[in-house]
Amino acid sequence: MEPKKIKKKVLFICEHNSSRSQMAEGLLNSIHGDSFEAYSAGTAPDTANPYAVKVMANRGIDISRNRSKSLNEFEGKEFDYVVTVCEGDSDVCPFFPGGKTYIHRSFPDPASVVGDENEKIEVFSQARNEIEDWIRETFKR
Repeated sequence: MEPKKIKKKVLFICEHNSSRSQMAEGLLNSIHGDSFEAYSAGTAPDTANPYAVKVMANRGIDISRNRSKSLNEFEGKEFDYVVTVCEGDSDVCPFFPGGKTYIHRSFPDPASVVGDENEKIEVFSQARNEIEDWIRETFKR
């Protein structure tokens, strides 16, 4: 009998836990779910952005049941990786104690776009693609 593989735990953080961190959680669980267990949280949780849900569904990944979570929910837990995905320098992102390795990767906030439905879908799709490419490169086995 083969021993059970222990998955590395990853926490993605941004301010509202509505778009970037939600997409990163869904992508990592989908792409490398056999090796990693991803979570996401924010300092001021909102709701999962409907455009993030839509563009992830277009990729065959269902995050419609995800909810925005506060960092407080993970207090006292340890993660192999804590990844901040907010825009700008890492010093503007929330800090979470309990990470073995800290990574910062700045992604523009797709929720800040002003435009019609098609423009929003385009911006969210671009953000999803950038996050997916980064995850594939950073967490490759």
